[in-house]
Amino acid sequence: MSIATPALTSHITNSSRHTTHYWQAGPGDGPLMIFLHGWPGIGLLWRAQMEAFAAVGWRCVAPDMRGYGKTSAPAVHGAYSIQEIVQDMVELHDHLGDQPAIWIGHDQGSPVTGALASHHPERCRGAVFVSVPYFPTAFALPTLISLVDRELYPANEYPDGPWDYYRFYLTHFDQATSDFDADVRATLAAIYRSGNPAAMGQVYRSAKITSGGGWFGTAHHAPDVTRDPDLWPADDFDALVDAFHTHGFRAPNAWYLNDDANIAYASEARNGGRLDMPVLFLNGDWDALCDITRSPLGGPMREACEALSAVNLSSGHWLPLERKAESIQAITSWLEAHSLMPHNV
Repeated sequence: MSIATPALTSHITNSSRHTTHYWQAGPGDGPLMIFLHGWPGIGLLWRAQMEAFAAVGWRCVAPDMRGYGKTSAPAVHGAYSIQEIVQDMVELHDHLGDQPAIWIGHDQGSPVTGALASHHPERCRGAVFVSVPYFPTAFALPTLISLVDRELYPANEYPDGPWDYYRFYLTHFDQATSDFDADVRATLAAIYRSGNPAAMGQVYRSAKITSGGGWFGTAHHAPDVTRDPDLWPADDFDALVDAFHTHGFRAPNAWYLNDDANIAYASEARNGGRLDMPVLFLNGDWDALCDITRSPLGGPMREACEALSAVNLSSGHWLPLERKAESIQAITSWLEAHSLMPHNV
């Protein structure tokens, strides 16, 4: 007899400062597992993982992060500092009962997970970083540039290395946003592509955004490509497109505009930003931007985590979508190794 797939249900929680929409699956009294998406996503990115962990007893929650989906999208750029977003998560966690949780973040959800774990360790039983490693001094351009592989990206030719796209947000914010907004469906289809092993060891396209006049060059809109069927299910991709038709890319892109505030906030973390709880990093072997096996990018995380495990998967940057089953298994094995599964609670 087959077991029914746990349903994802939609919820809203409000405070005096913020509204958060979130998806939930699993028993209401189960141990908490909270999934944080990055740029440019919504909570449904985690559907496969939520369904799998809810089926074995976890209470799984995946919010639309600030600026995304049905969650508040303030107009001021400073509203997208990591400190503000962590406070959103604290309020959500309180709303859920504040039981210490497993926090899992992908892409820009990863810095939020790290900041939550380093500023509020009592709320965190374990932390999982997917694709983007933990940076105790903040996910910020100065940190990232200091870790660029200068053999692949000579400073005289690529001063910001593969993070040139990040610089482009700082110098051409309105253009970057309007180019993405010109055709939302095409933009999202172009962004969400499966990893290509042939891209490894080559200068990545994100290093050439400024010299190329933007992500899409002089066209100023995404090419007409279809959705990668191996990543988003069709209905979830339609929901993603609808979410970006509501808010556009201005709020998500504003997450990149708060380096000074984010660095200052990171300096206030407990224990100097060191994480004592179990930590797992899922590395995409074909992630030309964030792979830690071919660059120094993982060094700060290795030094700052007391109990770090790392698992390599044959994936590009969109690992939760590209390697659904493998990521679930990797997280499950890590949970079991640290006696964190529901039967151990």
